[in-house]
Amino acid sequence: MNKIEKNEMQIIGLELESKTINLNGKSGIDISKLWEQFEKEQIYSKIPNKINNDIVAVYFDYDGDYNEPFSYMIGCEVTDGTEAPEGLRKVTISKANYRKFLAKGKMPDCIGEVWYKIWDTKLDRAYTFDFEIYGEKSQNWDNAEVEVFIGVK
Repeated sequence: MNKIEKNEMQIIGLELESKTINLNGKSGIDISKLWEQFEKEQIYSKIPNKINNDIVAVYFDYDGDYNEPFSYMIGCEVTDGTEAPEGLRKVTISKANYRKFLAKGKMPDCIGEVWYKIWDTKLDRAYTFDFEIYGEKSQNWDNAEVEVFIGVK
C-alpha cells in the first residue's frame, strides 16, 4: 500500500455533540444515531456549495490512538470560503498523506470490517484526520464500496 497525498478539503456537516470512543461498541451506537439524524433532518440538502454528491464521514480531534476518544462528523466537501449554516460545523482537513482502504460488501457491516483490518495493520498513523467517502458505489447497500482514508506520518 502506497501513501496517497490528498489536498486540503473543507467539510460542512453534522457533528456528534461530544466525543465518542471505540469501547464497548459506544462509537458504533453514536455513529449510527448521527447517520439517522443526518438522514431524518435531510442535512445533505442543507449543505451549500457542495463540490460533488459524495458524503464524507470524518474522524478527527483524537485524544490519542484509536482506543481514545475522538470527534466524528458526517457532511460534504464544499468550495473554499463556504460558511457553515446554523447548527452545522465546518472542518478543514489539511493536506496530508493517507493510506487508502476499500470497504466492500453489505452495509454497514463492511465498514466495521475494514476498521478492524485497519486496527490490525501496522500503520504509522498520524491521528489527525481519517475519513470515509460515500460515493455512487456506496448506494447499493447489499454490495457497497466505500473509500476509507487513514492519515499517516
